[in-house]
Amino acid sequence: MTGRKDQIARFLEAAGWDPALRRPLAGDASFRRYDRLTREGGRVVLMDAPPPQEDVRPFLHIARLLAKLGLSAPALLAEDIEAGLLLLEDFGDSTYTRLLNEGAPSEETLYALAIDLLIDLHRKFDPKGSAVPPYDDERLLIEASLLVDWYYPAIEGRPLPPDLREEYLALWRALLPIARQMPATLVLRDYHVDNLMLLGDRTGVAACGLLDFQDAVIGPSTYDLVSLLEDARRDVPPRLASAMIERYLAAFPALDPQAFAASYAVMGAQRNAKIVGIFTRLCRRDGKPHYLRHIPRVWRLLEQDLQHPALTSIRAWIDRHLPPERRLVPAERAEA
Repeated sequence: MTGRKDQIARFLEAAGWDPALRRPLAGDASFRRYDRLTREGGRVVLMDAPPPQEDVRPFLHIARLLAKLGLSAPALLAEDIEAGLLLLEDFGDSTYTRLLNEGAPSEETLYALAIDLLIDLHRKFDPKGSAVPPYDDERLLIEASLLVDWYYPAIEGRPLPPDLREEYLALWRALLPIARQMPATLVLRDYHVDNLMLLGDRTGVAACGLLDFQDAVIGPSTYDLVSLLEDARRDVPPRLASAMIERYLAAFPALDPQAFAASYAVMGAQRNAKIVGIFTRLCRRDGKPHYLRHIPRVWRLLEQDLQHPALTSIRAWIDRHLPPERRLVPAERAEA
């Protein structure tokens, strides 16, 4: 740890930000940590993304790509790629989460701005030559498998038999082409209120600041809509979610609403299955049990997605092997 502290101190000195008042700003489910540095005349954010667990190059690439599109990713002020250290523009404290808790601006205003940003991004972004990795079937299947690889054993006390695991993945392989009926675009992956900020000094979609986009991929345009409107950490009123989907579809009149709804349901089910597994893994493997409290909400969202007729087969599999009475919050520790 001392070596890391010295590394950070050298980086800050070289960047002209030593001395400065430094305090923790946030952490997340990864190894990344963020500190706010304050001194007379300004403040910045330090991203500490220690290798080999983290790699800042995808963040740098996507930040620059978003900036070229006229969107508000934090400006890059200093970087040491090998050390995994970045100095970033500080967007302040007006996260969507904080503003929603305070009740102003209105929930609808904030969500409409976030939808308008996606509309703008999906209109402008050209996947060709972007050097962004694809959200391919292999990656989507690995994510969907987290439900059966982590949650199922935590609930049942034993691994899922290999033949049942393969049956589960085969059902997903058949579903993924339905999701891909929607155009491929830049998918930010973690597009929800914890990672959005309202920037009062900017107008239009640039007033929506973007955080935590380093895992961006090229995938179906429905995915980030699901991330926003099927939020694992907060309840989005159904009326509001429907209005926001209508707002998005009105901007793309050529889209088939039925194909959109099917893609949205598949992406929603895949994402929510993944999240149930991830939250279980964060507890069991990483010692972060506070994510468990969100699992009942994520199960409700998954059950909602599974009602779409296109998902009849995977719904039947889940009902058989993880029936409603087994959709529990896992214990924080495995039984001895």
